[in-house]
Amino acid sequence: MDGEGVERVRVSGLTEEQELFRASVRRFAEERVAPRAAEIDRTGEFPWDIVHLLAEQGLLGLGLPEACGGGGADLLTTALAIEEVSRVCATSGVLVAVQHLGSLPIMIAGTPEQQERFLSPVARGEWLAAFALTEPEAGSDAAAGTTRADPVEGGWLLRGTKVFITNGGVARVLVVFAKTPTPDGGRAMSAFIVDGEAPGLKVGRIEEKLGIRGSQTAQLLFEDVFVPRDQLLGQPGEGFKIAMRTLDRSRLGIAAQALGIAQGAFDAALAHVRQRRQFGRAIADFQGIQWMLADMATQIEAGRQLLYRACQVVEAAGFGPTASPEVTRFSAMAKLFCSDTAMRVTTDAVQLFGGYGYIRDYPVERMMRDAKITQIYEGTNQVQRMVIFRNLPGQREG
Repeated sequence: MDGEGVERVRVSGLTEEQELFRASVRRFAEERVAPRAAEIDRTGEFPWDIVHLLAEQGLLGLGLPEACGGGGADLLTTALAIEEVSRVCATSGVLVAVQHLGSLPIMIAGTPEQQERFLSPVARGEWLAAFALTEPEAGSDAAAGTTRADPVEGGWLLRGTKVFITNGGVARVLVVFAKTPTPDGGRAMSAFIVDGEAPGLKVGRIEEKLGIRGSQTAQLLFEDVFVPRDQLLGQPGEGFKIAMRTLDRSRLGIAAQALGIAQGAFDAALAHVRQRRQFGRAIADFQGIQWMLADMATQIEAGRQLLYRACQVVEAAGFGPTASPEVTRFSAMAKLFCSDTAMRVTTDAVQLFGGYGYIRDYPVERMMRDAKITQIYEGTNQVQRMVIFRNLPGQREG
């Protein structure tokens, strides 16, 4: 359709403001974050300098409420930031994603007083946040956790062990899930805001990881940690519901991280095949190479459209008391598809680099290692498939 005044269709689905924001974050990431990516991966040291850079840019508090000093951004805008930072450095991207993850339970179930007290320094980037759910015998089966919280005068005493906690040992604000007594003599999961410097909270093993090596992943030991009564989130026994509602939103951040890794690997591979010559011409001229790149580009674009649509679906649902099947399904689909895409695309990128792809002088081997975690954390992709099936239209009873 021709004619003046007809607005060009935005294939990306983004508003003009979001397009400008995306371009701004991309420039920042390429200029300030990318030069550090290889060294962060090589040393495995937690990148406090990147934390400060992200805070200065307002990216650590991007999705937090404006009332607490955050950016008040919607899920799609937050995903754009994670995507663009992860495109050059997955460790740096996960800093943005986990700051949002650790804050979400407080945004979902916190009182205004709790939000003001704990989210304001998080939004400013003065404190980091973490989400402590996983235990040695309770990974995919999160409800099987045995960390317990017993009532004492003025609050609760926490005892137990959490593992694989991103930002463990560096976060000042932890949302910890523990079993509390119920009237029938059993126990149900509750959620608590815990000070990362509380007496009795000890950092155990710091994991040496395949990828996202600069992100600190720690074991946390709770040895009679006192938590004041006013740091309980919601009501006793509501912890599992809070955790699941959190993951419905936070999984989109992992999908965005995966998408960014895939895009970064594709960009590097495309540039390489245009320059690399064999048999007297650029290898990009060979049909087999072109087909690989075409498949990679198609998979990335499909993932991007699914992620952006999922962000809109989840955002429209808001912070209601329960998640709808549609919200849970779209969130799981985006995480599943984008992370599987990241693994395929980065593996193909290494192949396109040939022997160079297997050495650390080039970024694609790092990106392949980084991509793998996105298929595992915040719910393995096997679990995502179960979640998707259970939330298909008409699948739930009642």
